[in-house]
This record gives sequence, structure tokens and C-alpha cells, in this order.
Amino acid sequence: MIKVGGAGAFAAGLAGCLGGGNGDGGQGTTTDGGDGTTEGGDAGTTEGGKTTQSGDSLDVGMVYATGGLGDNSFNDMAHKGIKQAKSEFGLSFRNTEPGNPTEVGTLQRKLAQSSNPNYDLICCIGFVQADPLARNAQRFSDQKFTIVDESVDQPNVASYRFKEHQGSFQVGHLAGLLTDMDFSAGKGKTNGDLTVGFVGGKETPLIQKFEAGYKAGVKHANSDIKVLSAYAGAWNDPAQGQSITNSMISNGADIVYHAAGGTGTGVFKAAQSKGRFAIGVDADQSKTLPKYSNVILASMVKRVDEAVYRSAQNVQNGSFKGGTTQTLGLKEKGVAAVYGQQLGSKIPEDVKSKLQKSRKKVVAGDISVPKKPGKV
Repeated sequence: MIKVGGAGAFAAGLAGCLGGGNGDGGQGTTTDGGDGTTEGGDAGTTEGGKTTQSGDSLDVGMVYATGGLGDNSFNDMAHKGIKQAKSEFGLSFRNTEPGNPTEVGTLQRKLAQSSNPNYDLICCIGFVQADPLARNAQRFSDQKFTIVDESVDQPNVASYRFKEHQGSFQVGHLAGLLTDMDFSAGKGKTNGDLTVGFVGGKETPLIQKFEAGYKAGVKHANSDIKVLSAYAGAWNDPAQGQSITNSMISNGADIVYHAAGGTGTGVFKAAQSKGRFAIGVDADQSKTLPKYSNVILASMVKRVDEAVYRSAQNVQNGSFKGGTTQTLGLKEKGVAAVYGQQLGSKIPEDVKSKLQKSRKKVVAGDISVPKKPGKV
């Protein structure tokens, strides 16, 4: 079901991943025609189809990936960016959440057709937005759009992409170094089997970049390490994520990295129950999911918040650049490996030093990170 809401909450930091989402939602109807109410600058909420908004300046419409808000990951990082822009610019924004991919184009279209408010910018979050946006951008040629995690070649669309494979290389390098040593911290412990795992949401070219980078990083530490890979087929199925991870742990994996949205919660649950480790994605998940911080070694964060914030700022400043794509990697600090808040201090300094060195080599181009798992 399509959800429509107002402003949300967040702070600033490093971030993000998944451009897809749970495709299992049913066909929904929208209560939104752009006619939300404004309430004195406070954050808005969604309840029973009611829409509230905040601020009184720029008007921004948000169309999230189909995993929805509350994923403690990709969508929530986008939410963080627009909330930061609201705080700094006093803008108004409306949140819309498609229940499945077929609803994405409808929400884009409804926001573009709105006259109350007349949206200055529509932010489309996730790669699933690309095809419908290519059509809607042509149809509404005077409307400014931003897309995050994909590129749409239209003069009224600003595109933001990330070098997820580079950030994934870093957490893969970390996993490879730690699985190759006797390491214990929090609730986790390595087992000496030289095996780690990767759990993806849906098997798309974007998520394959995470897998490829992770595998390359692991192999950079030790080419003898085995990497188990599996895809859940969904972005919001923690039970499936837990089942896959339990299987990987049974087959020797002691560190599992996920790029699976809400499905990743199951990865953390399995690691915690089995006394192994996990690596988060998009946001610092040791903070967004603190109950699992005793097994989260690190997170590969993507600055989805920065992309959303920059786009709103550019419209505010009159410097919106449609027809362009900005790609953010390690060099641009668009992706990064961030140590877990509880376990980060337990990671040996020589491991951290090796990660710093490999990061510099990736930035300098001395290490070329593959984008496809088959190229590892």
C-alpha cells in the first residue's frame, strides 16, 4: 500500500545502499494529491492516510524506495538528508512510500501534478525509480527531479550515484583480516574456518557491486578465504535473512555482510544468536540498531543523506543542475567503512592500519575494485 506522510527525524553522519525494496506489497491507493496541511515547523506524521507537513519555504516531495521508511538503512538515510535540509532551509517536505514497484511512477506523477503545494523538487530514492522517472521527467519537463542510486538522462533530472564496490572492498578487507585471526569481542568470535558470507536483497546489478567489492576486499586480505553468497529475494524479510545467515554460519562463516535493507536485521539476529559477527550497510547500523551492536563490526555507509541534502540545497540556491550525474566514492567521502560503536575499539590497530593503506590505494587507483562478482 502506498503511504503518504510528512517530515521525519535524523542527525548527520555517514551513510547508505539499497535502491530497491520489498516488491511484495499489494496494489495500493494514495491519499495524496499534494494537499497536505502545514503545522508550525514541527515534524509531520502519517496516520490513517493523514498527511502533515512542516516549514514554509521550498516544497519537496519524497518518493522512497519500496523497502519503506523504518529500514534503519537506505530510506532512513534519505530521510535524514531531507530532515537536515528542512532544519537548515526551513523547507517543507512530504514523504510517500510505494508498496511495490508498480506504484513508484504513480507517486512521482501525483507529486508532479500537484498545485497545492507546487513542488520545487521531487526526490526519487532508489534504482527502481529510474524507468518511470524517465517517462515522467519528459511528461513534466518543467518539474525538477533528483534520483539517488541511478542515472536518468533528462535535462530536468539531477542524478546521484555511489561507488558501493569501493566501500564494500573496505569492509571485505576488514572481514578477511579478522577471519584469518583468533578474534573475539562482544558476543562474537571467529572460528578459524577462513569463511565469510554475503547476503544481498534482490540480485540486481547494483547489489552485485556490493558483493563484488566485498569479495575483492576479502581476497585482498587472503586469497584462500572462502566467501559464501546468497540473495534473499526481498528487501524486508528478516526471517529469510536470518535463515540464510544461519545456514552460512553452519557452513563455517564467522562474519556476514549484508546489502539487503530490512532483511539485514535477520543477519544481525542470526550472528548474535550464534556468537558470530556481522557487517551493516548504508547507515552505521551499530547505532541505528543498537540491540545488535555487540556483533556489528562495522558498516559500509553511503551518503544518501548528502545526495538528498545537496539536491535540495542546489534548488534553494538556484544552482540545480539537471542532466548531470554525480558519482561519490571513497575519494569524495560518499562511501566509507565505519567501525561499530561497541566493537570498533576492540579491532586491533594493525588491522585498522592495513585498512587505511588499502583505502589510500583504492583512492589513488592502485587497487581497481571490480563491479561484478564474476570479475573477482
